[in-house]
Amino acid sequence: MIDYTFTGVLSLYRLPLFELLYQAHSVHRENKQGMDVQQCALLSIKTGGCPEDCGYCSQSARHKAGVQREPLLSVAEVRVAAQKAREAGAHRFCMGAAWRNAPDGEPFEQVLTMIREVKSLGLEACVTLGMLTDAQAVRLKEAGLDAYNHNLDTSRTHYANIVTTHNYDDRLRTIKAARKAGITVCCGGILGLGETDEDRCALLSELAQMDPQPESIPINLLVPIPGTPLENARPVETTDLIRTIAVARILMPRSRVRLSAGRLSLNKEAQLLAFFAGANSVFIGDKLLTTPNVAPAEDIAMLTGLQA
Repeated sequence: MIDYTFTGVLSLYRLPLFELLYQAHSVHRENKQGMDVQQCALLSIKTGGCPEDCGYCSQSARHKAGVQREPLLSVAEVRVAAQKAREAGAHRFCMGAAWRNAPDGEPFEQVLTMIREVKSLGLEACVTLGMLTDAQAVRLKEAGLDAYNHNLDTSRTHYANIVTTHNYDDRLRTIKAARKAGITVCCGGILGLGETDEDRCALLSELAQMDPQPESIPINLLVPIPGTPLENARPVETTDLIRTIAVARILMPRSRVRLSAGRLSLNKEAQLLAFFAGANSVFIGDKLLTTPNVAPAEDIAMLTGLQA
């Protein structure tokens, strides 16, 4: 029986690496995940000017990262981007807006129309719009939204070192609102925020004890951006990333574990090891919100090789 407590998760994380990989890959195969890799695309639909102070984010108005503020995209622009993503092989189209709280009124109505357009193309639709009310979550569901992304980022104890303009429970309330409305949850974290192994395990324990568990768990590597408080953060050891993915797979065997931001810092072999450890989703496209991503041709070659 799996021990979801912090102590149990830490014990898993500290297993000898090959033993951990063996267990994770066995769980991966037992749940018929195999090489079923879901491809997702991510588009920033409203960029910059966010009032939050998240230490990793280039879109905060409090930082000097040089990100150009851009207003909410038109529905037509989003439809074109979604069509291109579908043609590139994406199964899910994700839209992110740099808001603290999802706004009511015309901007929200526009997002609802964007969701309907994405769904009309046969794609899964996911959004991340900041904090939600229960009523907003219901309307997103009615528009056809499949998933809401709202990451916990790190452990509860380390969170205040990264963000001060909202707290951990604020994050959990939005996740509960999405769940209550019948929207699936995309919730994970970021490695490289100055956290300890214990912080990573506390995050994984928190995710694993959600009922139900998140259907999607993005595991991001920090992309240090000049002008943000974490611009000089230490790089994450590849083995720490692999351990985190492996533990996530053991704890949450039916979830999509997404190899997300920061892949440019990984070589192909490291990414293949991540898939072996239990990752079964990846973001494609040359950009993730405001940060660069792996070139499409490289992803095609890697994902094709997984099936060979």
